[in-house]
Amino acid sequence: MPALNSYDYAIVRVVPCVERGEYINAGVILFCRTRRFLDALVYLDIPRLTTLYPAVDLDMVQRHLDIIPLVCAGSAEAGAIGQLSQSERFHWLVSPRSTIIQTSPAHSGLSTDPAATLEHLLKTMVLLP
Repeated sequence: MPALNSYDYAIVRVVPCVERGEYINAGVILFCRTRRFLDALVYLDIPRLTTLYPAVDLDMVQRHLDIIPLVCAGSAEAGAIGQLSQSERFHWLVSPRSTIIQTSPAHSGLSTDPAATLEHLLKTMVLLP
């Protein structure tokens, strides 16, 4: 039986009007230290977002969401943040912010396959059935 590994994850939220505090889930970030795994999957449901807030700048939101997987990968395109350790990048990504892109509090779990768990979390927490 494959070994269980602990992981932490956070849901990526788009908060189009910070003052109202309304949001839609738009992705998941998962970090498994023992497997040296840090990745994110994002999906922007444009009809849901524009129903919530029709005046949202979709291009700006998508640009910000697109950076998250780059930071996870440690890509040079992520700038100085991308050069930090995996743990530091995860903590930077999930730190509280008052901006249009926010994350939920971090949650923990156990998994034998972090990539499969990440996909499962995207399907259950972000995508509509």
